[in-house]
Amino acid sequence: MSWCDIGVNLNDKRLFFVPVFERALAADVNHIIITGTSLEKSQQAILLAEQYPNHLWATAGVHPHDASQFTPQTIDDLRTLSKSTRVVAIGECGLDFNRNFSTPEQQCFAFEQQLKLACELGLPVFLHERDAFEVQIEYLTKYRNDLHGGVVHCFTGDIKQMERYLDLGLYIGITGWVCDLKRGQALRGAIKSLPLERILLETDSPYLRPKGLANNRKVDNGNNEPAYLPYIAQEVASLMATDIEVLQLASQVNTQALFNISSSHINRAK
Repeated sequence: MSWCDIGVNLNDKRLFFVPVFERALAADVNHIIITGTSLEKSQQAILLAEQYPNHLWATAGVHPHDASQFTPQTIDDLRTLSKSTRVVAIGECGLDFNRNFSTPEQQCFAFEQQLKLACELGLPVFLHERDAFEVQIEYLTKYRNDLHGGVVHCFTGDIKQMERYLDLGLYIGITGWVCDLKRGQALRGAIKSLPLERILLETDSPYLRPKGLANNRKVDNGNNEPAYLPYIAQEVASLMATDIEVLQLASQVNTQALFNISSSHINRAK
């Protein structure tokens, strides 16, 4: 078995693709989904995934920070991009009322349009949320019956929030936030009640480098990388009181189920 990193900003300028990719494969992280956060980033993710079809997939979407640029043409462009067989989800989409780089009204418009597109195309959603939980839940509830699932990317909330997402049939994406003994306390408590059949693992590289990970700046320049997913998984397995092999299998099965990626691709030898 190999590891599946469902959320990597692999086209971020801080990540040098070739060495990062090679280190990921060496760590048995053979399956990576590149996060699309704008039309340009989504197109870049798709082109990269097309070059490595045995290992890479992509999402296509517009992050709430960029919602001010979202127009009716944007949804047509996303629809076109999503015709690629490498696209496995719509997003990163959602709401972020913390920084409000785009107004809440602009964010809600962009989010709802992407939810509608996901329903139309039969694709899951790759969700972002910060300080907008109740409003986001309202939109997800509205489209629940027509959505084809989704994952709460980089979940950092508490058990009550987690349970409401689970009630909507969503998966929970766990990052290195779980390794933070100070900021991650709510998540560390919630994860003990997270069913194995609803967990997905991700790094959100180059962000959220796990606390406690050895300093290796000569190699990674202080960035997070897909190669560190097994480190995160070890912490998750400990909190869930399960064997790491059990967690690895569960994350693979869940990745296949949500993103409609065949086991033959995930288990293919390097």
